[in-house]
Amino acid sequence: MQLLWLRSDLRVHDNTALTAAMEQGPTLAVFLISPGQWLRHDDAACKVDFWLRNLVELEKALGELNVPLLIREADTWDKAPEVLLQLCSEHAVQCVHANEEYGINESRRDQAVQQSLESTGIRFHNHLDQLLFRPGSILTRTGGYFQVFSQFRKVCYARLHEAMPRLVRMPDAQQPLSIGSDAVPGQAEGFATPSNTLRELWPAGEHEARQRLAEFSDEQIHYYQSERDFPAKPGTSQLSPYLAAGVISPRQCLHAALMGNNGEFETGNTGTVTWINELLWREFYKHILVGYPRVSRHRAFRPETEAVKWRNAPDELAAWQEARTGLPIIDAAMRQLLETGWMHNRLRMIVAMFLTKNLLIDWREGERFFMRHLIDGDLAANNGGWQWSSSTGTDSAPYFRIFNPLAQSEKFDPEGRFLKHWLPELNTLNKKEVHNPALAGGLFGVANYPSPIVDLGKSRARALAAFKALPHRQPA
Repeated sequence: MQLLWLRSDLRVHDNTALTAAMEQGPTLAVFLISPGQWLRHDDAACKVDFWLRNLVELEKALGELNVPLLIREADTWDKAPEVLLQLCSEHAVQCVHANEEYGINESRRDQAVQQSLESTGIRFHNHLDQLLFRPGSILTRTGGYFQVFSQFRKVCYARLHEAMPRLVRMPDAQQPLSIGSDAVPGQAEGFATPSNTLRELWPAGEHEARQRLAEFSDEQIHYYQSERDFPAKPGTSQLSPYLAAGVISPRQCLHAALMGNNGEFETGNTGTVTWINELLWREFYKHILVGYPRVSRHRAFRPETEAVKWRNAPDELAAWQEARTGLPIIDAAMRQLLETGWMHNRLRMIVAMFLTKNLLIDWREGERFFMRHLIDGDLAANNGGWQWSSSTGTDSAPYFRIFNPLAQSEKFDPEGRFLKHWLPELNTLNKKEVHNPALAGGLFGVANYPSPIVDLGKSRARALAAFKALPHRQPA
């Protein structure tokens, strides 16, 4: 008997471990419910709910392959070896198949499971699946992990020219087993159920993910480069939750993009090339997790930036978290996050720079808050984005690059459509006033909307001074 251990790979199409297991013999699947670990990792309630909803759909898809889905609880990952060993004993499992995950806790969990299984003669196979290239295969000439994305991308391009990652074939159904599937729980302990409105925004299942990919790659991808920065436009693929949960694979995304661009990933349609580069950014940050484990431990990628004198400003942090900073682009973005579990990528950069530069609050506060609310929360991407914005990370924005939220708002939401959608209290303002209501209502601003909590000019100068005081950059 083969055992497929499902994690962030909740699909049957293009699933490396699933196909490998079924080619070896009769296969069972298992998913471990780990609420204690998820809480430690700051996983959002809407994200956990999304996993569970996708498991329901996956159980049906596995059923068509006659693969039973078992559900077991391992509250924290240190319980995983014992739980899996017991399951293997019950069903005479000879080999456990899993798709690689990245991050220090994930790696330690898998090592412990492998040692436990192999000590009793059970084999453990970890398969490359959620990345195009295995970490450690894209290295500098001196054998190190890349720290700059543009250099990493160049090597990825060379590898793609040599051999395009292939889609894994869908396995044939196996003979039915005399084992029934377990019911997927509707909720995990310690996690609230999100609103129906949020759930409706993110339907579960591979069919939904593949349909979104098809619709995006058929047409919208061609406008991606020109429209992706405008939050009021449907310029992005809305696939990030499905990629984070593994409901769709990066290989499927890459192949769909190439089909509409004559197989080209460097030339041709600029929208397609730009979107493929975003897939490579995702790749880059996961390689960073492996090459520089400290970023999994809440440490700055740039060691010297650990010395930044971040401010302890709980009231300002709360205003940021609760969308009442008095700066519409920040507050509208945060309301989008709080209500939908998702935030437009341009806005993620704007609100992150505002928190870390204008408020000079530690990036880790923002990283944690995002993870607790994002349906697409992913350690590598979230950490990478926050460290980029705060100038503590890889290929980081120079410390003196500080977005002006008012200028960003005017540039990327010129009509104020996004602002007014999320801040209806500003509906009476014209398209110029809506970006800065403090100037629109005389001395008292606009009723029901707060005054800005910070002076942008003075706070920018404060951030520059804090970063200038650091020692010179050390090698990462």
